[in-house]
Amino acid sequence: MVPEINWIAVIVATISTMVVGSIWYTPKVFGNYWMRVAKVAPGSGKSAVVPILVTLVVSFISAWVLAGATYLSFDFYGGSYLTNALLTALILWGGFTAARFITHDAFEGRPVGLTALNCLHELVTFLVMGVVIGLFAI
Repeated sequence: MVPEINWIAVIVATISTMVVGSIWYTPKVFGNYWMRVAKVAPGSGKSAVVPILVTLVVSFISAWVLAGATYLSFDFYGGSYLTNALLTALILWGGFTAARFITHDAFEGRPVGLTALNCLHELVTFLVMGVVIGLFAI
């Protein structure tokens, strides 16, 4: 079986990751804390173009995988497409994203607060993508 994927939902979910990140890491939300604990100097002169393009590509891949996994979950379990999207987002986040962040950050000796901040950002990002994909039910 090949999952049916709503490409408009994937594109909107991809864009949603940029919106979430822009809000999350703004100085008035968590940006100042993130810069301090991640040791990022504000206005260091580095171009953000490449990181933004990379983020768009990996966010598209994440949204595409989430859409496919949601379709499979819905096909198997039935019920609400939105509920399946949210649960699938939560499971994928916990099983892959959070687990990998925690592992890598522990070995790299990163502050626990930075790991928590980045993991929670990814949780919110995945849940927003899940809402978008769930609302664009095929």
